[in-house]
Amino acid sequence: MKGRDKNDVFIHESACVDNGAEIGDGTRIWHFTHVMGGAKIGKNCRIGQNCFIGTRAVMGDGVKLQNNISVYDLVTLEDNVFVGPSAVFTNDVNPRAAYPKGGKWIPTLVKRGASIGANSTILCGITLGSNCFIGAGAVVTRDVPDYAVVVGIPASVVGWMCECGQRLVWSKDEDKITCPKCSRVFSKQDMVVKEE
Repeated sequence: MKGRDKNDVFIHESACVDNGAEIGDGTRIWHFTHVMGGAKIGKNCRIGQNCFIGTRAVMGDGVKLQNNISVYDLVTLEDNVFVGPSAVFTNDVNPRAAYPKGGKWIPTLVKRGASIGANSTILCGITLGSNCFIGAGAVVTRDVPDYAVVVGIPASVVGWMCECGQRLVWSKDEDKITCPKCSRVFSKQDMVVKEE
C-alpha cells in the first residue's frame, strides 16, 4: 500500500502499516508513522509524521492529526476531529510497569468536530463534546460540553465556539444568539449549548 493505490490512499515509504489495519479512501499517512493491525481509520484523514495509531483505536472521516501524536487503544476520534502537534491521549489512570492491565484500558471519546490544541493532555475515561475547543497545553481531566472552549491546568470552560471557529458571546439576558460569521443560531442553558 506504499504510494498511491486504487483508492487514492497515500502511505509514505517510511511509515509502517500493519496487516489488518483499515484505512479509508483518500487518507494520507506521513513519515515514520505506525498504524497497528486492527486500527480503523476513516476516509480523507491526514496523519502527520511520527504518529502512532493503536490496534483498538478508531478514527472517523476527515480527522487531522498533526505530528507526534499517539492515538492509543480505545481512543475514538469521530469525524472531522483536529489534533494539534504533540497532544497526548491516555488510556490508563494508574499505570504500573510491574502490574500490566492486559488490554483492560479505559475508553476516551472525542466527538465530531472537536479541536485539540498543541501539547494538550487528555486523560482517559472522558468525553470531549462535539465542536469543543481545547486550548494549547490544557490538561483535560473531565468531560467537556459541546461547543465549549477550555484552557488551563486542569482545564476549565472559559467560553463557547461555533462549529465555524467563531467565538460565541452571550449577554446576561440572552438565551439565543446568532454566530456573526456563519449565521448559525445557538441556545444556551447553564453549561449546555445547542444549535437550533
